[in-house]
Amino acid sequence: MAHRHDSAAPNTPDHPDERDRQAGDVPAWHEHIRGSHPGDHYIRISRHPAFQRVRPGIITPRNGASGHTTGLGRLIDAARRRVLGAPLASSEELKNRVGITRGLAIFASDNISSSAYATEALMRVLILAGVSALALALPITLAIILVLGIVIISYLQVVAAYPGGGGSYVVAHENLGPLAGLVAAAALLTDYILTVAVSVSAGIAALGSAFPELRAHRVGAALAVIALITLVNLRGVRESGRVFALPTYLYLVAVLGLIGYGLARYLSGGLPEYVAPQGYEAEAGAGPLTVLLVLRAFASGAVALTGTEAVSNGVPAFQRPEVRNARITLVVMGLLFATIFLGFSFLADELAILPAPDEAETVNSQIARTLIGDGPVFYLIQLSTALLLVLAGNTAFNGFPMLASILAKDGYLPRQFSFRGDRLAFTGGILLLALIASLLVWGFQGSVTGLIPLYTVGVFLAFTLSQAGLVRRWWSLRGEVSRWRLRLVSNGLGALVTGLVMIVVAVSKFLLGAWIVLVLIPVLVWVMRTINQHYRSARDAELNAPEFEVDPRRIELRVIVPVANLRLPARQAIAYGLAIASPERVTVVHITDDPESAEQLREEWRASGYGCQFVVIESPFRSLLGPFVAYIDAVRETHPYATITVVVPQYVPRRWWEHLLHNQTALRMRAALIFHANVVITTVPFHHRRPGAPTKKPAPRGGGAG
Repeated sequence: MAHRHDSAAPNTPDHPDERDRQAGDVPAWHEHIRGSHPGDHYIRISRHPAFQRVRPGIITPRNGASGHTTGLGRLIDAARRRVLGAPLASSEELKNRVGITRGLAIFASDNISSSAYATEALMRVLILAGVSALALALPITLAIILVLGIVIISYLQVVAAYPGGGGSYVVAHENLGPLAGLVAAAALLTDYILTVAVSVSAGIAALGSAFPELRAHRVGAALAVIALITLVNLRGVRESGRVFALPTYLYLVAVLGLIGYGLARYLSGGLPEYVAPQGYEAEAGAGPLTVLLVLRAFASGAVALTGTEAVSNGVPAFQRPEVRNARITLVVMGLLFATIFLGFSFLADELAILPAPDEAETVNSQIARTLIGDGPVFYLIQLSTALLLVLAGNTAFNGFPMLASILAKDGYLPRQFSFRGDRLAFTGGILLLALIASLLVWGFQGSVTGLIPLYTVGVFLAFTLSQAGLVRRWWSLRGEVSRWRLRLVSNGLGALVTGLVMIVVAVSKFLLGAWIVLVLIPVLVWVMRTINQHYRSARDAELNAPEFEVDPRRIELRVIVPVANLRLPARQAIAYGLAIASPERVTVVHITDDPESAEQLREEWRASGYGCQFVVIESPFRSLLGPFVAYIDAVRETHPYATITVVVPQYVPRRWWEHLLHNQTALRMRAALIFHANVVITTVPFHHRRPGAPTKKPAPRGGGAG
């Protein structure tokens, strides 16, 4: 509608802008129109119910206003809502955060679940030196728990010093420089990928211990589980915490109950007799117990420290106060893991458990079966173990996307990884992690033994860089923070210990697969530096002279309209070209391999009366794009200071499958010209409507009320 308005001041209550500001949250667009008589001034006010006002000059779409309008699009939107849930507004992020209870399930399940295979991992190495070498399993377990304590103390300081998340990457980047930060980031990204592959494979293996018929389908089952975890995480952090909380606490109750029962029977002197798995009679021959073998066992068991980093990476996902909740979660995680790991190693030693040579049954399963038999409680323990191991990969599904988003914001990964999806989840990082982890599971056929050697190098490299970065931080802040000397010494000791462990892991497992990670990390660093150089180059390019004139008064337009005929879609494009430039600056181009039909089109053009130039290009080799691009280049050379605007008519069918019936010439032209400097490509669509469908009425010319 239109209202007449004469001379109210812009900031008075009678002015339309001010009246609209007082009217509520319905947005208004004001179009000033001069009347046919001197002094006449009309204001056309347009309001639309799809938008609401946020504050003066800023509007936002209402719920549902930005959805698809076609039948297929609405069907896709409905399916997305059914599978992923309704979109969440950015303002709901605080509601979507987690407390300590759910935070333990989301961020600590990876570390806690390592207790299901850490004892077995080190025992499988020691058994190479004979059954007597398994006596070293308990001392090695204690050494690993000591290292875990050092790492947790370090990350308590990381959480407090860097509450924005990022963990080792942020600490190393800020204190040791960009290169050290990228090395830590590459190590962490690799660790998160392997976390998913190892955890899911171990979970399927634990389930296979109770249900042997599953072993033949372990790869397919693992891939299906990764797909399920991906789907749950796409629904958001809060949703994943709700789903994964029950398996985590079910495992804790079941396993702590089993260990408590085993300790009670040990103290009463009534431990049952253990029956070794078949196959060890043939493999009873013992190799030498060397220092390298002991170090290999330590390195294999040190896989238990994976996941410690996740809490420091995900601090922003906790409810306020974030730092306090994250630190409590970190401490509780460490205590729970140490208790379970030590308990299983102790019981394995007292029961004289032997790891099954064919991986048919896990060590923890043998402990449970020996203590309580094959009853319902045994299957409950195996099921809870399998569920936790399978879902422990969820920790990586929170850490990997969060770290990728920070790297993307810093310009080291594609910008797409910094954007949140409809459910406030980093969709790009989640999907990439799922894809690579699935490829690893398929490549290693779901073998935990085959994947473990790849696992710990990156973990301890990130630990070492993080603690070395904190040493540098406390030294630079000496005198400004309390107890800086104690912090510096504790982190220095931690860096020394984890650095030595990293060297042990790299040397002892180099030929077993660790070399892959040692090669992959430098490659990832090179990729991230290359991406960063591109983004910096793009920013530097903006300092050069502009490709187009930035002063609209100095832009000289040359409009070129390619047409195949003079039907309605082509006439629309010609009309648009004549609307943005004078007729002498508009050229209509027809490319043909049939001179006779081109002459007929020329006659039709003469009768049309458009008044602009019409050029026919004969293409003897029946090519369309080649001659047209050559013509554009010729116009650019002839008019070097002009901005060439190519107006392309495009037919848009009603149904998606109808696109297959058309040759998509407009899209091919855009693809061919997009890399040409000083050329603007504009598409004028012609939408296929049903006969009798309403069309847009022409806008009135000149002044007067709208």
